[in-house]
Amino acid sequence: MSDWVEPLGMRILIRKDESRQTTKGGIVLPDKAEIPNITGRVVEISVQIERDDDFPIKKYDKVLFNPSEAIPVDFEPDNVLFVVPIEDVVAVFRRGESKNDELLSAEEQDIEDPDEWEE
Repeated sequence: MSDWVEPLGMRILIRKDESRQTTKGGIVLPDKAEIPNITGRVVEISVQIERDDDFPIKKYDKVLFNPSEAIPVDFEPDNVLFVVPIEDVVAVFRRGESKNDELLSAEEQDIEDPDEWEE
């Protein structure tokens, strides 16, 4: 029998990515540097969010979230888990064609203008 954390309401469980102490430009950040948004992987989703089509978030998605209202969960000693309100998730990282690419490809196709149709 194993234990797990199931978020309730409009919340998800996120495993925070390791903190980077050096930026891509080579600047070393102090240990207590405040980073307004952090990334992590979705570990579990509440049933309420899973059933809501307005939130296209799935398990294992990489997300960017604001940790101000996140509740730390001391469940496993070697990682940091947070229960995060869905409104604090600001982005989901996706691979493949973006929505903008889909729009451009639709515009590039020879689509008739309905205003030009004969009556």
